[in-house]
Amino acid sequence: MIVRVLALAGTLLLAACQTTPVAPPARPSPPAATGRVVYTPVAYDALPGWSSDAQDAAWPALLAGCRALVDAPATRDAWTPICNDAAAAGAPDAAAARAFFEAHFTAYRVADAGGLDTGLVTGYYEPLLQGDRSPSERYAVPLYGVPDDLLVVDLASLYPELKGKRVRGRLDGRRIVPYWSRAEIDAGKPDLHDKALAYVADAVEAFFLEIQGSGRIALPGGGVMRVGYADQNGHPFHSIARVLIDRGELTADTASMQAIKAWGRAHRDALPALLAENPSYVFFREIPAPAPGSLEARIDGPIGSLGVPLLAQRTIAVDTRYVPLGTPVFLDTTNPVTQAGIERLTFAQDTGGAIRGIARADYFWGFGDAAGREAGRMRQQGRMWILWPRGATLPGAG
Repeated sequence: MIVRVLALAGTLLLAACQTTPVAPPARPSPPAATGRVVYTPVAYDALPGWSSDAQDAAWPALLAGCRALVDAPATRDAWTPICNDAAAAGAPDAAAARAFFEAHFTAYRVADAGGLDTGLVTGYYEPLLQGDRSPSERYAVPLYGVPDDLLVVDLASLYPELKGKRVRGRLDGRRIVPYWSRAEIDAGKPDLHDKALAYVADAVEAFFLEIQGSGRIALPGGGVMRVGYADQNGHPFHSIARVLIDRGELTADTASMQAIKAWGRAHRDALPALLAENPSYVFFREIPAPAPGSLEARIDGPIGSLGVPLLAQRTIAVDTRYVPLGTPVFLDTTNPVTQAGIERLTFAQDTGGAIRGIARADYFWGFGDAAGREAGRMRQQGRMWILWPRGATLPGAG
């Protein structure tokens, strides 16, 4: 059965590929180019704003990342001494934190083989929605957990060149076929009512919750439910912003998250058809609140792809083909509203279906409406430098 599923799954690859995180190797070797990306060692004074950044503000992200990196066989050797030293350092000030990173990491400029080192930097955040665990006239839009019939097949055993690629589908008799699309799920095919985690009031907000990947739901009576990404139906993501631009409803300059939400609320009858233009559908899981007094409570963010909470304005989502999860990344970009420079140390602790390319990043703004105002407008150019453990093999160089 498994062999048949694997063989048939290959036919779905174009419609339903997902990339899993690539962990950094840990064998010493000289700097090298990997594929289309080139890592060039640079002095720290070549990083714009390095000397003025408050690197101590990123310290909780380092400590959180250490918990995942020292437990993974591929990263344990390179990261254990770094993480032991970080634990012993306590709570350093900005100067001490800066000195720590300079002593333990080498900075590398990230560029393509042609020398281009700029890429798109977008933003995301953790929204707050109004909802309930039970449906009602007010709260009627469901957020689903992972369906029982969703299959996830790793294609690497059949196609070694597709290491890290997975295909999602469902069984139809003896065949594996693509899983239901957004339009089919919204139409009740399949019946997932027993998988509903919660119900919210607004279909537009639910849609953007999928794009953000995590959020909080304010419940009647004052409770808060946290939800995070659990899986996806395997269909490719299609931008509804692009649909509205192509129709002439919005322009490229005005197609922010806020503008799309406003369009949806002004065209409620047309909204289901617009959302169906994106066949991708995200399933959620409930996330327990962090223990009071813990590092997780101090960070108080959603759980990223590395499995650790994301620190506001100090963590990013990346393309793991070029920047492995857990990597410190110095980011140089601009604020979408003020155009002021954002030059700061971040950590690559998340991924996203639309985050593809060299020097491509999605900047985590944090929780709530204020973070959403920044994130929804962010579509900036930026540059990246990875900070790689001294003496460790660069990504892909082994």
